[in-house]
Amino acid sequence: MIDHKLLAAADGTNSGRGKKTDDVVFTISQLSKQFGISLRTLRFYESRGLIAPVRRRNRRLYKRADVERLGIILKAKKFGLSLAECGELITDGASQHTLNLSRAKCLEQIGILERKLAQITEALAELRRINTAYIDQ
Repeated sequence: MIDHKLLAAADGTNSGRGKKTDDVVFTISQLSKQFGISLRTLRFYESRGLIAPVRRRNRRLYKRADVERLGIILKAKKFGLSLAECGELITDGASQHTLNLSRAKCLEQIGILERKLAQITEALAELRRINTAYIDQ
């Protein structure tokens, strides 16, 4: 989910100014476009303390760590975790690329997603039956 081109820009310099990775920043527009989420979503995640961009005047600037953290948040959301759970599970250490999920939590989420999948499969089958009935008329 993380754009490696976006992160590759953080590995060298920023706009040719000779700044190292720690100083590299990304705009809210870049992150919004890259991750396919709205500016409002990014602002909401900030308000919840999940990401913490640097503020310069009226601009939000995100460092590489913010980009990685956002990737983890979106992965956790894909797994069906709430934002509160995301905040609790994001690791704050050397390994920022992983979620700290217990085996029990993994099994719980698997069960939840399997039930949702069964419900969706059932709903699709019913809609297909209804659609076929219209075609046969």
